[in-house]
Amino acid sequence: MIHETAVDEMTPLDKDSRLYRCLDETPSNAKSVARLRLIKENHSIALIERPEYKRRWFRSAGAYDERDLTDEIQFPRWMREWLLDHLETYCHAPELMTVAQLAERARHNAAFQQIAALYTGTDTFDARTLVAELVESDQVPQMAAARYKPKAMPKFRAWQETWDKQRAEDAIDARTALDPADPHFLTAEHARALKAEHIGDIPLPPKYAAADFRKPSYWSLRGKLDVPKERFFSLPGGERPGDATLVIGWAGLDHLQRAQAIATWTLERKEQDGWDAERLKPLLVALDELIPWLKQWHNALDPELGERLGDYYEGFLLEELRQLELSRDELEAWEPPAARRGRR
Repeated sequence: MIHETAVDEMTPLDKDSRLYRCLDETPSNAKSVARLRLIKENHSIALIERPEYKRRWFRSAGAYDERDLTDEIQFPRWMREWLLDHLETYCHAPELMTVAQLAERARHNAAFQQIAALYTGTDTFDARTLVAELVESDQVPQMAAARYKPKAMPKFRAWQETWDKQRAEDAIDARTALDPADPHFLTAEHARALKAEHIGDIPLPPKYAAADFRKPSYWSLRGKLDVPKERFFSLPGGERPGDATLVIGWAGLDHLQRAQAIATWTLERKEQDGWDAERLKPLLVALDELIPWLKQWHNALDPELGERLGDYYEGFLLEELRQLELSRDELEAWEPPAARRGRR
């Protein structure tokens, strides 16, 4: 058997001539090591191991499709990914913006302009239209009612109930880590009994189907377990006056950063644009759905505010609801307006 040290002692010529014997005589885990070393150290082998000389496999079944190897198919895919990667770089700050604002930022970048011209096939492309098309294919609304059709909302409520029960379990388990002298301390046995009494078994929530989502792109980005894979989140209904393009944020923002951005946008629309309760409702729905996650992951005491951030944003939400004479039940019942059809 040829060990890794033996491979190191070979000359480049020996490695070439003994490649297959080396791999045949080496156990499976060491074969990979030997193969990678040969690829790394020998120029000829490295050349033929490049992706350009390999057959590409596509789709879940691994079916080889020669059509997908053509430049006409591959180049637009690569350019589209490049353009989306570039647009993401403008969204990393914890803020919201419109598609028009994003397009304006990209418009002044020479590299973006060059790739976009190749992608669209013209130097006179409309940046706002292009950015809107790219973002639309890789965004999902923040509000559940804007992601799912009304018939699928009971599934989302079932997921919320499961998350609430899991948080209750975590709160009980956390008491087992307290000092035994603490009056809230629980032994593991007492914690199990308390969970069985007050929580019980937690059922598995239902999986989503393609027909549950309002758009096919949401389904392809989220799937049956609603796992986020999109680049941007959106706030339908939050469009500012004079700019009807979609309001978006970077999907890489955590719950606290999203809440900060949404709260800021809400105050701006309320104070600068004079929005009433009905106009502000979609923004408050988005914030309301974030509150449980803020209290779970971001409820540490903030030294500047002197308050826990999850509690702070819940207080902000409740105060806005009080001023607007809205209830949380009204937020839960909110649905986006039906899309207009026909000519304007």
